[in-house]
Amino acid sequence: MKKPPANVLELPLVERAEMALKAAVEKVWEDHARDGLPIYILRDGKIVEVSPEEPRIQLAQRK
Repeated sequence: MKKPPANVLELPLVERAEMALKAAVEKVWEDHARDGLPIYILRDGKIVEVSPEEPRIQLAQRK
């Protein structure tokens, strides 16, 4: 997970909220990948199950 910039409190509320949401989503992906649990997401208008391996692959590609 990326650390917020030192001047985070000087950023507009909209930017801080977006950063917080992205961090929360990343944490959920990490937790599910670590625990081997699938995640259910909306893809092309349908709810699909994402296997635990997919978040691991995506996290490895980010780092």
